[in-house]
This record gives sequence, structure tokens and C-alpha cells, in this order.
Amino acid sequence: MKINKTAESEKKSLGVYIHIPFCIKKCNYCDFLSFEKIPEEVQNSYFLALLREINIYSEYYGNNYYVDTVFIGGGTPSLVKESHVNDLISAVRNGFDVSENAEISVESNPNTLTEIGLKTYLKSGVNRLSIGAQSCDDKLLLYMGRIHSTGDFLSNYTLARDCGFQNINTDLMFGIPGQTTGIWIDTLEKIIQLKPEHISFYSLQLEEGTRFFSMYEEGSFKETDDETDRNMYHTAVEILKSSGYVHYEISNASKDGYQCKHNLKYWSMKDYLGIGLGAHSFIDGTRSSNVSNLEQYIRIGINNSIDKTSKGLSSTFTCWQHKNTKDENISDYLITVMRKTQGIELEDFRNRFGIELKQLYGSVIQKYRNLGLIEIVENRLRFTEEGIDLSNMVLAEFV
Repeated sequence: MKINKTAESEKKSLGVYIHIPFCIKKCNYCDFLSFEKIPEEVQNSYFLALLREINIYSEYYGNNYYVDTVFIGGGTPSLVKESHVNDLISAVRNGFDVSENAEISVESNPNTLTEIGLKTYLKSGVNRLSIGAQSCDDKLLLYMGRIHSTGDFLSNYTLARDCGFQNINTDLMFGIPGQTTGIWIDTLEKIIQLKPEHISFYSLQLEEGTRFFSMYEEGSFKETDDETDRNMYHTAVEILKSSGYVHYEISNASKDGYQCKHNLKYWSMKDYLGIGLGAHSFIDGTRSSNVSNLEQYIRIGINNSIDKTSKGLSSTFTCWQHKNTKDENISDYLITVMRKTQGIELEDFRNRFGIELKQLYGSVIQKYRNLGLIEIVENRLRFTEEGIDLSNMVLAEFV
């Protein structure tokens, strides 16, 4: 660990996200920045560029921040050699003060996890594993273009437990064409029986550039109707709550004390640094994003430099940078923090922005309180269960 002059107590906390854009096969619904069947030599070059970027940012931020969350996402990080993951975590530890109890997560897909890989993760300091199950119905998995079966997921989940992982998240998806409420309940019950510490559940979104979108244009993809989709969502919330899970964010539930600390940074508008292809950052009120062309990113990694501007740090990895105005910070805060089921702490809003939320949006708040879509409980503004379904409409009036 790098030793800095400034004590951790005098620094600000920072989350670090590292993007691994490689997959065995692109899923039919996926519009994430990822690529299938990338040669190993290209992957190796990409990781050299990642290490270079980590080093550059540690020189600029290492003395002012301590890292309390690291999230290695993708793509499929578990696809690449486990030594690459080890190297990334080591680089972060060498460049930043990393808290002893830092949450270090790795995303994975079934059929890519091995005993050697899992044990290497643990030795590297990974203490949270996310597994993309999506469904426990093999027909739906095939339809979505997943590379695994339900049996593969169960085998990999058991392997992760046997290797020593005590904090596992499973990703699930609903609103899939052909998925009935009964099939969705069956998946939820099978997952809950495994007792993962965290469960994410997302509604399938039809996105341009995906195989599903092409099928939609061809007329062979039938979207799930809104009523069925919302029924599946509320069914999940009810079952998860009755099974001892805390529904703490619109699409996330966990056992008490196992909320995802890294994602909470996004939903609480705290500082995070994005490393890798297309990665986004938000630090000191400035948003930025990296280039999204793989060849360009690798080329930049060979010979890079930093530019300490009046706006902060930029590098040739960065393709866009914007310093938020106060109004933009307020809008971003409302959009992100209202995703948490506890909503906005009114005192926190006042401390951040020097004004009462009701002074800015009193009429809007009263309107949607009267409609039963938002409520104020224990000095927090939050969505009601009905309001969650109409959250986009409500937030549009705030921003």
C-alpha cells in the first residue's frame, strides 16, 4: 500500500470502477460496451493500458483520497486470466490508500468461474462476487443468448461458497418475452433458497443495437406489457421482503448489512473514478468519460500523459469532461438519490446545497404527495410503492 503524508481521516473516500469489456458471447439484450471473442494478445495489451491509467490517476488523486470500494465490472471479468484481476487490485493498492475493510467486487458469469480463479480472487482481496444468473429457466436463458444453464449457475454458485466467498450477489431479470409470473416466482424461490447476501432484479429493457432490437424491427420480438412487468416487479419486492431481504434501492435487495457499498456511491452522488474503456467518473462535481474505441484506448495506454487543468485532471484517455453547475448537481442528486427506497434525507440536501428542497420544489412535492406517489417519512422524501412505477414522470418535474 502506498504511504501518503495525509492521514486517511483527512482524505475523502473514493470508489474505483474498472471496466473489462470482454465476453465469450454478447447476450441478445446487452447494449453494454463489450466485445466477444477478442484475442488474448489484445486482452493482454488492454490490461497494460489499464495499469497505466491506474498509475496516472494515483499520481494525481492518491494523496487526497482513500479507496473504500473497488468494482471490477464488464463485460465478463471472470473470463480473463485471474492474474489480470490480481494485477489490477495490486495496482490500486500500490497507488492509493485502500481501506482495510474496503469492499472489492468482481462481476462474473456462470461457466467462467473456476476453483483456481476463485481462490486467486480471494487471495487478491476480492470479498464480494456478483454472478449473472438472470433466470433459472433454461429456455429463457437460451432465448436471451446466455452461455450457461441453470445447472451451470448452481454449480458455480456452490463452488464459490466452497472456496470461501461470504458475500455473493446474483443478478436476475424479469419482463422477458415468454416469461410468466409463475416462471419468475420459481426463479426467485430457487435463488432465495441459496441464501445469497444480495439480489439485483432488473426489468428487461429493449435497447438499440442489440439482437433483441433487430428482432423487434423484424417483428419477431414481443415486448412484455407494462401491467405484467409491474406485477413481476412488485411480486419480487414482496417475496424478497418476506424472505428477510432489505429492499434498499429500486432494483436491489440485500441481507441486512450487505448493501452494495460501491453502487451506493452512485446512488448517493459520492466520488468515484472510472478506469478503462468508456468508463465514467464523478469527482469534485466534475463528470468525465473515457474513449470507447478499444484500439484507441490501447494505443493511448502505450504513451500517456496527464494534464492538470483548472477543472481538475484530464488525460488522453478522457474524451469528455464537464464541471457541473449547482443546478446540475441538484438535478443529478434528485435523480440518483431518489433511486434509494429511503429517498432523500432533507437535512442532507440542505447541507449540500444551502437551501431547503421545499423552497425549490414545494409545489411539485405537494402535487405528488396528494397523488400518493411520494411521501415524507422521518424527514425523508421518498417514492411510495405506486410512485416507483411512475418515478420517471415524477422526476421529470423536478429536473
